[in-house]
Amino acid sequence: MSRESDLREFVERLKTAAGAKLTAVVLYGSGADQDFRKEHSDLNILCLLQSVDAAELAKLQPAGLWWSRKSHPTPLIFTLRELQESADVFAIELIDMKARHRMLLGEDFLTAFDVPMTLHRLQVERELRTSVIRLRQAFLRLSGDRAELTDLMIASASTFATLFRHALIALGESAADSRREALDRLAAKIAFDPAAIHTVLDLRDGKRRAGEVDHDRTFAAYLDAVTRVAEEMDRRLAAP
Repeated sequence: MSRESDLREFVERLKTAAGAKLTAVVLYGSGADQDFRKEHSDLNILCLLQSVDAAELAKLQPAGLWWSRKSHPTPLIFTLRELQESADVFAIELIDMKARHRMLLGEDFLTAFDVPMTLHRLQVERELRTSVIRLRQAFLRLSGDRAELTDLMIASASTFATLFRHALIALGESAADSRREALDRLAAKIAFDPAAIHTVLDLRDGKRRAGEVDHDRTFAAYLDAVTRVAEEMDRRLAAP
């Protein structure tokens, strides 16, 4: 089935399971805009229900299982009140949802959704550090296959690109319109070499083939660059 067929089928399964208690279904992230890449982009879904308890989750479970067996990420389940009350600790995610989303069911509540920025700087700092740690951990699990290393860099590059955009915001800059713009502007702002990250984005976008890249050297430079960003943002955001 195609992406659109999967989305339509999933919404129908959710409606059948939850009925009127399902108030909104949102596709968000790269799957909702022109940055979608079939090989690497996920179909991220947010569902709003009037209430969420064990009984409601049990009703949704068959639809969720069907969706996960399609190799799509498990959807986020919230009530609108929960989303509003947790917006301060999920500022990065909700700012991005507001910027890139498509309503599959219900009225568009995200465009006017208020995202408090009180904890945004702290979240940027923490997520950068956490992402570097996870990258190191994931590398240790690799078997030595070059394809695995390529997949790891491509998968992590999406996370870092998002965090680079938010790093600019945390530094008082305007949001970037694209991943590469965010990368280049942040590199100029805090002085790191973005070349390896551009190489990984080229691999993701099909602009370069895996055989054209020195994987070990690229990963070393890539890890050095993202570590540099995490360290420098930690220093700058911790400054009074």
